Amino acid sequence: MSKAIELTAAENPEELLKLKVTEPKTWAAGIPAVYEAGKDVLKEDGVIRGLTALFHMNKKGGFDCSSCAWPDPDDDRSPIAEYCENGAKALAEEATTKKLTAEFFAANSVADLAKLNDYEIGKKGRIAQPVYLPKGGTHYQAISWEDAFKKIAAHLNTLETPDEAAFYTSGRTSNEASFIYQLFVREYGTNNLPDCSNMCHESSGTALNEVIGIGKGTVTLNDFYDTDVIIIMGQNPGTNHPRMLTALEKAKKNGAKIIAINPLREAGLIEFKNPQTVKGFLGFGTTLADLYLQVKINGDMALVKAIEKLLYEMELEEPGKVFDQAFIKNTTSGYDAFIEHLKNYDTEELAEQAGIPLPQVKEAAEMLKNKSRIIICWAMGITQHINGVDTIKEMVNLVLLKGSIGKPGAGLCPVRGHSNVQGNRTMLIYDKPNKKQLDKIKEVFGFEPPRQNGLDVVESIKAMHEGKLKVFFAMGGNFLSATPDTTYTAEALRKMKLTVQVSTKLNRSHFVHGEEALILPTLSRSDKDMVNGEAQFISCENSMGVVQMSKGILEPISSDLLNETQIVCKLAKATLGSRAVVDWDKYANSYHEVRNAIEKVIPGFEDYNSKVVKPGGFYLPNAPREGKFETSKNDGKAIFSITNLPVHQLANDEYIMTSIRSHDQFNTTIYGLDDRYRGIHNERRVIFMNENDIHNAGLNPGDKVDLFNYHGGITRAARLFIVVPYDIRGRNTATYYPETNVLVPIDSVAEGSNTPTSKLIIIKIRKHSK
Repeated sequence: MSKAIELTAAENPEELLKLKVTEPKTWAAGIPAVYEAGKDVLKEDGVIRGLTALFHMNKKGGFDCSSCAWPDPDDDRSPIAEYCENGAKALAEEATTKKLTAEFFAANSVADLAKLNDYEIGKKGRIAQPVYLPKGGTHYQAISWEDAFKKIAAHLNTLETPDEAAFYTSGRTSNEASFIYQLFVREYGTNNLPDCSNMCHESSGTALNEVIGIGKGTVTLNDFYDTDVIIIMGQNPGTNHPRMLTALEKAKKNGAKIIAINPLREAGLIEFKNPQTVKGFLGFGTTLADLYLQVKINGDMALVKAIEKLLYEMELEEPGKVFDQAFIKNTTSGYDAFIEHLKNYDTEELAEQAGIPLPQVKEAAEMLKNKSRIIICWAMGITQHINGVDTIKEMVNLVLLKGSIGKPGAGLCPVRGHSNVQGNRTMLIYDKPNKKQLDKIKEVFGFEPPRQNGLDVVESIKAMHEGKLKVFFAMGGNFLSATPDTTYTAEALRKMKLTVQVSTKLNRSHFVHGEEALILPTLSRSDKDMVNGEAQFISCENSMGVVQMSKGILEPISSDLLNETQIVCKLAKATLGSRAVVDWDKYANSYHEVRNAIEKVIPGFEDYNSKVVKPGGFYLPNAPREGKFETSKNDGKAIFSITNLPVHQLANDEYIMTSIRSHDQFNTTIYGLDDRYRGIHNERRVIFMNENDIHNAGLNPGDKVDLFNYHGGITRAARLFIVVPYDIRGRNTATYYPETNVLVPIDSVAEGSNTPTSKLIIIKIRKHSK
């Protein structure tokens, strides 16, 4: 291993800035959001370029925001701004006029760039040309596209087996590029397709596929406007999906009640000041949560069981009035066994385990008692636990008891993070494809795809360590910062013979690399995509199964960029050569032809090219919306599940830590150093603690501490954090990721989905030692 690689940092610098703490906000958005949204765009992109892009983002005929996957309205879009503050910040970074050429890389070594924090790295600008880091090199240097493809192909073709390569996918990747990517990987000969779903909603897909027959949500955006109760669990929409606040506001105006369930009191669940209304502009807001249940970290399953037990007791008093017995009889299986299991629980004990006073649990049950139009939403606060799959199954149990699925205003809503992460999976980006999918690929394209399961994210990292992988190719994303056990993952990546990153801008994964490394620059969502003189458009799928077109409108910052589909097709030609069966030139030259191919392989995409250009796009088939459940039992019924409560035993000096985003952040991209909703300014290295816990540990607010995890007998350390008192349950703490991903053990994963348990880590806290 070269000295240059040894000196390259694996994570953010362990240094503090000048923290300022203010009172947490009790409302979200308002005029400050408007100011923050516009500030970055104008600074990075200029007035004309910036405002032009903002006007077209998320509009019909415009381009999809590269941030979250919250759906656009089916009807009229906002004439003012169909985007949120974080969407504008995402646009500012991708539409910036700052560009990184060979001269930049010649002047900045990999080791020096790694010393920057993630915020500084992201602000450097767009990568303008392909660059290459040779073995033992200290600086990336220019390389032609042709030579880059030859180099990757040479590595891939000298492997003993295709299974020695892994091909990662980020949620930014379009439907077209995702489909072509998996097609190349499978013609090359492997199913090693780890993707960002493995780390976020894999638990959702695993649970929902098993019990309702589809790994997606069952509601549409319009269902939010026609419902009685919305339950929001393990999700902070004010920061992670701000456009959801508008839907919640409309739901409230139409009479819906909202139950918020979260370990922290979040501004975006309390009140929303809509800056696009006169009322909101003047500073008046809409109260969102009618009932705020501040659970212990991972107390969600206990809370749902407590509510179910109370509802069952109400049903015994008024048979047929609380549970939808006709729905249960005709549309579900396993009800009797579920009820027998539920009887074993004591409601008071469940409430205590959840961390919620029993009267509040009873209030929640009363709100649901006579309602059937119920929507349950959730995100990472549910999925990234060892029992994440079972907690989602328990939430489905509640919906089935109430008959709250397959009807307007009711159903399940896993709120996806990245804008096309759901579309990636629909496009067959999956390490465990089924026989029917593979048979269809063989039928349409004429080659035999590999049949054995590939590697997911956690399995890929372990395989790197074990020497079973030699080449790692990433289609977007920031793999190092997104994954668990940062030091372990960095060691794994450094064992690779070659790492390749398809990127729009710099991130930390470019500095933690294999013996050789390549960065391949690609177009962003807002860029014009011209192929052979013809403007192309891509398509994406949002959280609610709507597929719509996305067409960039800005001039790219460099003429030396390729779109993702071209990158894959050119790599396929270089790698497969004469043994290729697929006509890669055809797909490189036209997204239209790619969509024709998708139509032949994936159900629901009939007349793809015609339907996708219609304003607002089209909905994919969703059987549970129609009351049909195509589970493995093949009886057309949804399945009640029997789940068991998790047990967490803490030593006297141990705490549970959950990782969260700041408001100035999207996934691993850091837009700024403030988290104004939580009152944190100019700092990210903080740990939120219960005030009594601070006192009992002999600490004071503002103390500098080090955090440790000892899972599996291994010491993991995240050093130099500042203690901040916050409204959170005792022995529970919260920190920002990716700074504390180093504490997430590679072997701590959700049962059934293999998702890293980033939302529940056992830590010890010590005063900082230099």
